[in-house]
Amino acid sequence: MTYKEFYGCHLPIITPFNDDYSVDYDGLKRLVNYYIDEIGIDGIVPCGTTGESPTLSNEEHDKVIETVVAETAQRVPVMAGTGSNATKEAIERTKHAEAVGVDASLQVGPYYNKPTQEGFKAHFEAIAKAVDIPLFIYNIPGRTGKNIEPDTIIELSKIENVIGLKDAAGDLGQTMEILNANRGRADKFYHLSGEDPLTYTMMALGGDGAIASVSHIIGSEVVSMCRLIREGDLSAAKDIHYQTLEIIKILFIESNPVPVKEALSMMGLPAGPPRMPLVPMQKNNREKLKNALEALGRI
Repeated sequence: MTYKEFYGCHLPIITPFNDDYSVDYDGLKRLVNYYIDEIGIDGIVPCGTTGESPTLSNEEHDKVIETVVAETAQRVPVMAGTGSNATKEAIERTKHAEAVGVDASLQVGPYYNKPTQEGFKAHFEAIAKAVDIPLFIYNIPGRTGKNIEPDTIIELSKIENVIGLKDAAGDLGQTMEILNANRGRADKFYHLSGEDPLTYTMMALGGDGAIASVSHIIGSEVVSMCRLIREGDLSAAKDIHYQTLEIIKILFIESNPVPVKEALSMMGLPAGPPRMPLVPMQKNNREKLKNALEALGRI
């Protein structure tokens, strides 16, 4: 089958809320257009971790995806987060996303259940069989409680519509094992960084891009860095990497996406508060963030 390409910097777009915590769909549309038209983002990922998907109802989850697909209007690929720790629910959300026209689905490793590696395989295989759209596995053991091992990912990559990985394991040894196993294969298997400080390194090792929360704030820089690496200019890309490390550190000073939403509010973009159990930034951390944004010229 022929799928869209997923190189470069993809934005795991926040879900903006109104003051009463309802979803700000008009604000979401504004963000989509801002990041496509002003920043030049390579793709958009609604309903991921940064989009606070665990606090969205099924109805909100579906409508957020529908809104992003409609507003994007095929200008860039849309990869919708439709995973769950319940396989049946993941299939339901993914079928909906397929029906409304997403270009791919991002499938987080089942959280809390802590399945065996055979359980991971059964989970992703069942979802892949239920839909025709391409799937990206999302490995983030720091949040799910269980690592998807390299052998499991390599085995799953043989499924026709499992075409990529969002790698947030934070283990470069594991990253290299997966990248090396997929070198020279006839069909493309995308390897996207899910750890913002490691995007440069993963791409220099052979990765294809990133799903980068920090691209909400330094999107132009991350887009440029990804393109420079793909063009072979590692030196210029390395300069951007080191220039952005400090703001990346500050944007994760509290749980993602709390600092990102605070930063967007300071920048005059739709964000609103996080939903509980996440709460607004602590005052001292907010001041650090404000100083960093001022130093970058963002506010």
